Amino acid sequence: MTTSTSKSPDLDWSQVRETIRMMNLAVAQIEMSMREGEDSVGTLTAAFSQMMENVSLIEQYVKHNTGTEASKDTILEQCDAISAEMQHAIIAFQFYDKLTQRLTHVSQTLDSLSDLVGDGHRLYDPRQWAMLQEQIKSKYTMPAEHAMFDMVMQGMTIEQILATASSTEHDQNDIELF
Repeated sequence: MTTSTSKSPDLDWSQVRETIRMMNLAVAQIEMSMREGEDSVGTLTAAFSQMMENVSLIEQYVKHNTGTEASKDTILEQCDAISAEMQHAIIAFQFYDKLTQRLTHVSQTLDSLSDLVGDGHRLYDPRQWAMLQEQIKSKYTMPAEHAMFDMVMQGMTIEQILATASSTEHDQNDIELF
């Protein structure tokens, strides 16, 4: 495999290879975002379903056990359960925020790539490709995006990137709990 890149081009440098790298970056980001989106929607569905069950239980206890100490304890337990489920829902919404950030970055990447590929004066200039890549990387706000970018630039396959990113995402949970 060639080591020629836009940052250190040689006679083997190719704008086609650079385009493929940038497209692979976009595909990897979309794939990871879709996976996280599916997980978030599942978590939200389960959390809201559980909260509805807890609310129904509270309603039943209130209707049938007014004023007893046991009913107060049961109500408090159900309230705690609802709070826990709401925490899961908040986390899922935060994952959704990450999803939209990633997809915005993909859109910006593809737009910038399109501009470069469409400009015959810039298309064959390795420095323009290096500048595009630096511009793209500078817009990333999440460590996982920086890591994914670096993996793409190293020539890793989408499957390798996703496998590495998935294991890293599980190790580093950068979601803020309230």
